[in-house]
Amino acid sequence: MSEYARTFANQAVSITIPMLPTSNGLLENDQWEEMKGDLQISPISRATSWVTRLARPSFLTRSSNSFKDEPIRRTAYLDGLRGFAAFLVYWQHHQSWARYSIRADKIFENSFGYEGRYYFATLPGIRLLFTGGHFAVTVFFVISGYVLVAKPLSLIHAGEQAKLADNLASALFRRYLRLHIPIFVTTFLYMTTWHAFGVWTAIPEHQRNYRDEIWNFYAEFKNFSFVFGSERQPIFSYDVHLWSIPIEFKGSLIVYTAALAFSRCSRNWRLVCEAGLLYYFTYIADGWFGSLFMGGMILCDLDLLASNDDLPAFLTRLEPYKKSAFYTLFVISIYLGGVPSSTDKLYDLQDGQFGWYYLSLLKPQAVYDYKWFYLLFASVFLVVSIPRIPWLKAFFETRFNQYLGRISFALYMVHGPVLWTLADRLYVAVGWAREEHVMGIPQWISVFPISKAGPLGLELSFLLPHIVILPFTLWLAEVVTKVIDEPSVKFSQWLYKKTMGSSLKL
Repeated sequence: MSEYARTFANQAVSITIPMLPTSNGLLENDQWEEMKGDLQISPISRATSWVTRLARPSFLTRSSNSFKDEPIRRTAYLDGLRGFAAFLVYWQHHQSWARYSIRADKIFENSFGYEGRYYFATLPGIRLLFTGGHFAVTVFFVISGYVLVAKPLSLIHAGEQAKLADNLASALFRRYLRLHIPIFVTTFLYMTTWHAFGVWTAIPEHQRNYRDEIWNFYAEFKNFSFVFGSERQPIFSYDVHLWSIPIEFKGSLIVYTAALAFSRCSRNWRLVCEAGLLYYFTYIADGWFGSLFMGGMILCDLDLLASNDDLPAFLTRLEPYKKSAFYTLFVISIYLGGVPSSTDKLYDLQDGQFGWYYLSLLKPQAVYDYKWFYLLFASVFLVVSIPRIPWLKAFFETRFNQYLGRISFALYMVHGPVLWTLADRLYVAVGWAREEHVMGIPQWISVFPISKAGPLGLELSFLLPHIVILPFTLWLAEVVTKVIDEPSVKFSQWLYKKTMGSSLKL
């Protein structure tokens, strides 16, 4: 694996689009019989209409006033949070890639004033907009822990053990397919463009011909998608940003198993067992991702209990201090979310990182890469505080964040390929060339040079290309959502029903 692949592997890190207004249709007007003959649409017209809807980005479609009147789901803020987190991943990878020649990641991922360097982009809180990708990934995992067990926990609370078993069986059957089919299809198509159209990319190293590429792709994907192999999860070089997907699957297995294991426990003992498992993953085993998923599960359990006025007594006594407590947790979250993470060595956190020496003393012995310990608290505190802070909750329920949430998985999958193809060429064209570009795409070097004036991370020559890059990435993510991601979900549901015995089908 090249140096670039290793670097970005270390750095790496689904909400409804507003529908068109509904008018009184034929059925409402009792005109079905009279007009039925006029509704014959040719296959070509249907195909043309489908392609048009597919190719038209919904963010360029005028929204309806009726959408504003639709009730917002209780957990809509989680969809918006997931979408915004996916955008942070996109933004961090672009920030680091464009400036790889000056190793800007070493600046972004250290604290303000480190080694005498003072940059606006490294200020506490502000730094999350430039290097918030790792924080975003941990937020993904907490959200997954929450939403994956929302239905199982509601069935546990209702005492519906038979329905719980059915629900978990279906979820376990579909989870692997739902995560890996979209990845297989998108990366295979991306890889194919290299040989079909002669597309050069800086990473990874291309094979000599398409046949060799397919074999290498197969060999890497089978290892990448097997989560019970080596202690260190293999990196998928066809998109190194997808390193978190096998971890997502392992975390899913943890919370599904925990839900089943604790399903017959009393309320208090279930909460104790959930907290015990979180403690185990944090302080005894180096299972940081398990902690994140269990954190999401505990938050979901407590929210469901609160909706039924069934919280433990010690928590209800804290009600008078709710506002100040959650604002405090939010501020702590923002600070801890910016943990310096240029390396995984604790002494680097202790040496010269302003405000982090005493916090470094809290790291448990079990944790190898210290950043995940602090990001555990940051992400859990963030998810628990958002629904209790009205303006913050409203932000994540905005139309655009809800849109990002719907395409978040596809955005996570496609932003890398767009970065290494279109974006890389635009960066080179405006003056961000590196040595490998001289050999790979010399014709693109400085064809339209733009000034690099501006603070680090906000240079004019970096921002202007995103007039093209960002809309294209969002459009492609929307297409992938419609054509690959959503059909994958439907396919896994269809396949599960096909495998069920006739007596078990609903």
